[in-house]
Amino acid sequence: MNNLTVATQHHADSTVITVAGEIDLATCPLLGEATIVPLTGKTLHLDMSEVSFMDSAGLNLMLKLRRRLLAEGSRLSVTGLQDQPASVLHLTQTYPLLVTDVAAAACTCTGSAPTA
Repeated sequence: MNNLTVATQHHADSTVITVAGEIDLATCPLLGEATIVPLTGKTLHLDMSEVSFMDSAGLNLMLKLRRRLLAEGSRLSVTGLQDQPASVLHLTQTYPLLVTDVAAAACTCTGSAPTA
């Protein structure tokens, strides 16, 4: 059984969602529910520093979330990536789309330097 915990903090100019555990087909609905927040013009920070695993379902969720937020005039900022989730983003060439703060999201992935 996969475990995922999601904590949400609302601020005046942004919302921070801190995720811990594994993001996969079984746990995506929980994260998806947490991301349904009104953010018009604000930034959603997705703190993934405690996420040890993410599969294609998690990637799909993040890409759909990014598209929705852009349509609303908002922004997605993914930070704190561990090696495996960062590798998924690099492998699929979506890292630059989702990780906007390279310093905060620096990872130690072998052979995959963040792009500016």
